[in-house]
Amino acid sequence: MPLRENFLPAFDLDERLARDSLLVAPIGLCQLRLLNDRRWPWLVLVPQRDGISEVFDLTPLDQVMLSFETNLVATALKKVTGATKINIGALGNIVRQLHVHVIARNEGDANWPGPVWGYGTAEPWQTADREKLAAQILENI
Repeated sequence: MPLRENFLPAFDLDERLARDSLLVAPIGLCQLRLLNDRRWPWLVLVPQRDGISEVFDLTPLDQVMLSFETNLVATALKKVTGATKINIGALGNIVRQLHVHVIARNEGDANWPGPVWGYGTAEPWQTADREKLAAQILENI
């Protein structure tokens, strides 16, 4: 299943998120994106709202939707990958646009049990592998 760049609502995506991740699909409130680093199955949810940097900046309904979509994606990622642990975080110290990381971790993966941020050099996904993972995630959400 090809990634769906053509079906985006109008909102400005931070250039670093655009550069470092690949669109999987819009899933409701959020764009679901895959970080372009095959060392970890690493998804990013970006609420399709301009000017939002904190969860509390969202409307109450959007806050509920973000929580729902985060749990939906995390559950699908755990099912698809069989991960030992799913890490979820929204830091925003460098990229201010609100985005939520959902990362599948396994004992023995790169830098286990340490953090994934800033560790080593990214290894880009091969097209077939990223499209397979994207399709599996979408089938399970």
